[in-house]
Order: sequence, then structure tokens, then C-alpha cells
Amino acid sequence: MTNDDSSGSRYTRHSRDDVVAAALAILDQHGLPDLTMRRLAATLDVQPSALYWHFANKQTLLASVADQIVARARPAGAGSGWADDSGADDAGALSSGWADATRVEADALRDALLAFRDGAEVVSSTLALGLGAGEAMTRLTGAIDGGGFDRRTSEIAAAAVLHFVLGHVSHEQQRLQADSLGVVAAGQSADPSDVATSARGREAFDFGITLLLTGLAELAPARLSESPA
Repeated sequence: MTNDDSSGSRYTRHSRDDVVAAALAILDQHGLPDLTMRRLAATLDVQPSALYWHFANKQTLLASVADQIVARARPAGAGSGWADDSGADDAGALSSGWADATRVEADALRDALLAFRDGAEVVSSTLALGLGAGEAMTRLTGAIDGGGFDRRTSEIAAAAVLHFVLGHVSHEQQRLQADSLGVVAAGQSADPSDVATSARGREAFDFGITLLLTGLAELAPARLSESPA
């Protein structure tokens, strides 16, 4: 058998899932800039051309990587409630299940993105190209739908929440990388082992989600039906 035929047999040595798993490992260890098709092929001990048996190009590979990251966003369960003491119970919307469900989904997505180096950048870039990670939008939209909003409102609101989560986590991960390189200004450490720093990051995230959900609650059908004509 010739070398060309031998290399052809390598196309099926690894499954599509094997390739994505190897790409995730490289992403986590080295970051997105070093996730190249050549490095991935070397990791799998195949020729770079063999990867195109499963993926037409790097962008479609990254879309599958993004899908895997988002798929790991598994909510632990219903939240304990996030409404404040400013009359939320009277409004009804703030203490309803859709808000808790949306917060739980946002929390789970944040955790999934943080689980992989440059996770937010990968998911954000594939979403921008319309290639993958659509499950995040689907799940957030489904959670918001529980508030009785019309479909367009649910989708736009889900996009706003998703953009906030991606932007916030992207900032966190950039800071972590900069900190690891020693280029963060003194006293501004992003080290997750720094309890105070981590708490501030989490507090800012929670506050942002609360602002979004509080504003959205003003558009809830129950609230609007109570407004004077």
C-alpha cells in the first residue's frame, strides 16, 4: 500500500468526537491562538489533511468546539430567588420562575465558559459567524419564554443576556491571561485564588444579570396589564 493510501486510512482512525476532544484539550492547555490544525493533527498523529475528513475548515471545527463548551452548561437546579425587597412580590414578575430559570441558565453558561481557556472567545466568535453554539440562545430563550413574553421579546432578551455573559467572561479570561503573563497593574490581580478578586467578579456578574432581568420584568405581560390605559 502506498503512503497516500496509508494516509487515507487515517481519516477514520479518529472519530469526529475524538477530534473535538483533542481540540478542547489544546484550547485549555495552550489557548485559542495555538489551536491550529497542524498542532491538532500532530496531537492525533495524523496528517493535517486527515482532519478535513471531519471538518471542512477550522471555523467549522471551532463551531463544534463551541457546541461542546455550551453543552457542558448544566444548571445545578432552580435558584433560591433573586428578587430584592423593593416590592418585587407586588409586581409578581420579579419573583416568578422565568427569572430564576434565566439566572440559573446564565450562571451555568458562565461556569462552562470559564472551564476552558478562551472559552468565551471561542463561543462568541462562532456565534458571530452563525456557525455554532446556538444551544445557549435556545436555552435562554426557553427560560425567558416562561414569563409569557411574545417570542420576539424572548429572543431579543436572550440575546442581550447572552452578550452580557460572553462579554463579562471574556473580560475575566483576558484578565486571567494577562495576570499569568505578569502584565496586570499592581494591586489588580485577576488570580482566581484571590478570594477578594473572585468575589468582586462574581458580584459584578450577578449585579449585571439582576439589572437585565429587572428591566425585562417591566415588560412582563402581567405588569403591563396592570398599567393604566
